Amino acid sequence: MLTVLPEEVIDDQNKNHNLGLGPTYKWRFAQELLSHTPKVLEFLLHQSNRRVEDVNQLHERNRRVLRCLLSWVRAGCFSEIPASSLPMHPLLNFVYSSLQVLPSFDLAIEVLMELVSRHEGIPQVLLSRVPSFKELLLLPALSSGDEKVIGGLACLMAELGQAAPALIAEASPEALVLADAVLSCVAFPSEDWEISDSTLQFWCSLASYLLGSDIGKESNRTMVHEMFCPVFTALLDALLLRAQVDANTYSADDGILDIPDGLTHFRISMEELLVDICQLLGPNAFVQKLFSGGWAFRDAPIPWEEVEARMFALHTVAEIILRDGQPFDFSVIMQLVTMLSSRSAEDLVGFMCIVYKSVADVVGSYSKWISAFQNTIRPLLIFFASGIARPTSASACSTALRKVCEDASATICELSNLELLIWIGECLEKRHLTSGEEEEVVIAITLILNAVPNKELKKNSLARLLRSSYEAIGNLIDGDLGPSPGHSAAYSQALDSASRGLYRMGAVLSHLASPLSSNPAKDDPMLILLELFWPLLEKLFRSVHMENSNLSAAACRSLSQAIHTSGQHFLMLLPKVLDYLLTNFLSFQSHECYVRTAAVVIEEFGHKEEFGHLFVSIFEKFTSAASISALNSSYICDQEPDLVEAYTGFASTFVRCCPKEVVAASGSLLEVSFQKAAICCTAMHRGAALAAMSYMSCFLEAALTSLLEKMSCITEGSFMAVTIQVCSRSGEGLLSNVLYALLGVSAMSRVHKSATILQQFAAICRLSEKTTLKALLSWESLQGWLHLVVCALPAEYLKQGEAEILVPKWLKALEGAASDYLESKTCTGRRTSDGYMQGKGGRALKHIIRDFADTHRNVPNLT
Repeated sequence: MLTVLPEEVIDDQNKNHNLGLGPTYKWRFAQELLSHTPKVLEFLLHQSNRRVEDVNQLHERNRRVLRCLLSWVRAGCFSEIPASSLPMHPLLNFVYSSLQVLPSFDLAIEVLMELVSRHEGIPQVLLSRVPSFKELLLLPALSSGDEKVIGGLACLMAELGQAAPALIAEASPEALVLADAVLSCVAFPSEDWEISDSTLQFWCSLASYLLGSDIGKESNRTMVHEMFCPVFTALLDALLLRAQVDANTYSADDGILDIPDGLTHFRISMEELLVDICQLLGPNAFVQKLFSGGWAFRDAPIPWEEVEARMFALHTVAEIILRDGQPFDFSVIMQLVTMLSSRSAEDLVGFMCIVYKSVADVVGSYSKWISAFQNTIRPLLIFFASGIARPTSASACSTALRKVCEDASATICELSNLELLIWIGECLEKRHLTSGEEEEVVIAITLILNAVPNKELKKNSLARLLRSSYEAIGNLIDGDLGPSPGHSAAYSQALDSASRGLYRMGAVLSHLASPLSSNPAKDDPMLILLELFWPLLEKLFRSVHMENSNLSAAACRSLSQAIHTSGQHFLMLLPKVLDYLLTNFLSFQSHECYVRTAAVVIEEFGHKEEFGHLFVSIFEKFTSAASISALNSSYICDQEPDLVEAYTGFASTFVRCCPKEVVAASGSLLEVSFQKAAICCTAMHRGAALAAMSYMSCFLEAALTSLLEKMSCITEGSFMAVTIQVCSRSGEGLLSNVLYALLGVSAMSRVHKSATILQQFAAICRLSEKTTLKALLSWESLQGWLHLVVCALPAEYLKQGEAEILVPKWLKALEGAASDYLESKTCTGRRTSDGYMQGKGGRALKHIIRDFADTHRNVPNLT
């Protein structure tokens, strides 16, 4: 019973009120319980001193005492005892003695860790006992390999370091013993890396403190750094040893690299610490430490496991070293590059592929420095060409290739290097790279082609680079294969090849330098490429193959990239482009990529008034499509989040990029789309909800801008008149759906956008009162809608009496936020483009909304 009661208090605090008590009764219960602390501790002390002859019974008794003490410590029992007397409390001696008995060791560790984290005086007391812990417990455990004791002590010492890094930074003899003890735990070769991993936060806390400004005088800081630099140097050695990948982690049966999850997690966790060590030791010292040892010399055998771990560390701290701005000697890196790329395919298997990847990561990180030397380019390209062919190193090599080509385009465009690059590109169809890896390679080659001065050479190189892409797309269009059961395997392969070809073409189009002239020469490479690209794409859009979602996405992406890069060439094709996008979307309404691409078209050409009727038409047909018409509940929106994001993104682009006369002509569409967005903002899917809110905010911002510019001359059918009509017909729905969006577990991510929308809407209501349309929309409209919306909320969504308080409280906040916004837009000398949440009223509104969302996280499921 004494063990359970404190646990009930803790559970009641953390697990949604198990006792079923109200806050007042819960607090009284906890206080009543803790008032018995002296008697309970006296009882536990008596039990711990009572003699028990049977050893098993003694161990069981001690565990029960420790378990009970742990519950009371967690409940805060020692807060009832003067802080000065706590370190000398006799029960602590019982806990210390329990550490030396294996059956009670784990519970004694838990008690001490709780005390360290809760009471300031305990770390100092425990620090003084660390030498005895080390001698009596840790060293014997390290000798015998007792992972339970080592792991427990490592956790306790790590907790001690995190709780009081300033105490450790004093570099007292006890603190240095502690650091040495934790260091021995880091180096302990446990199979799952859990012990080493548990110590990392100790070192991060200490390093952060040492790197901070809280140590005092500069002389003291220097002394402390000198004291701890040997410790962190030894720590770096231990980390590099534990981070090594066993060369035998390669499965010869299936060819899969099987790095243990524990090692993967440990490497990720130690990245922050490696950065801290680099800052403490200094970049030069850190690099020298990594390159120390016989492996860095040409005539010594290469310990590849050690090399790989050091390359991993060098890559991790690249940002710090580059910021320091002092290049180091890259000859060792280039030796590794040459050695690895000259190995036969039979030798580059298993663990050596991990080495290859790590060296490629280093080359990519330091590409600007490494590629500055002419003699490094050719070996690097050969290295990349070899590494791209291997799945483990393909991503690192493709990324490094792109970085080197960015940093040394003028150097690489020499003919022999260009030939090697084009050869790499020609082989892509045979490689099994991901689309991202292929894109990196194609971008790298395109960047170099941009630097080639010879137009004929550039044109021929482009043709070679994209020949396989043209062929793959042409084979799909002209071949006999189709979406029938009998052609499944071969057809899937043809679809995949064509999709990859489209992605490669898109990558070239998005990075190939466009001609500066609006009338480029006929032999301009971009123009030639587009003349080949569009007929292929046009045939593809008219084919049955577009039923495949991957192919549709690839075609739309390449078209989007082409329009972004050279939109002027598509001007005359605009009606055809929009027709293909619309036709395919209506045929395959799960392929939202067509809607996204239509948004790209409008972003590029929306300002062209002569195409306004086309943009309104496609907006209308998208909106009336069955899949978009069905977006009438949060449940449906959660089923189709990509479609919600695409449609609301299209609507935002239409409002933002088209002339206001064109937007006004789509008045009914604006109303429908705005109301759909209001519904979608209640979706559980974060991306869909935020995209819908972005469109709502975009529309309201456009309305505010127009009202502020021409408030005195609103004519029927104008954009201002249309927006006021939309707001008047959608106001109640807007408030209702935004309020529902602020209920539930996902509400906190929507606070800012909700506050912005409400501030914008309140400002429109205020402005509308000064127009001839005040009968349609006014502050009274807002008041009435808010009252209706709050009253319509189910009773279980609000606390008792909350509705009566909420309406006037929100109205006051909305009024202040609206005034803030309008003042920021209209006051002389203060007119800005960002009036949201800046003034006192805006911040007050956001605070109220955040508080509402925070206190209504646990409402019932809204869908």
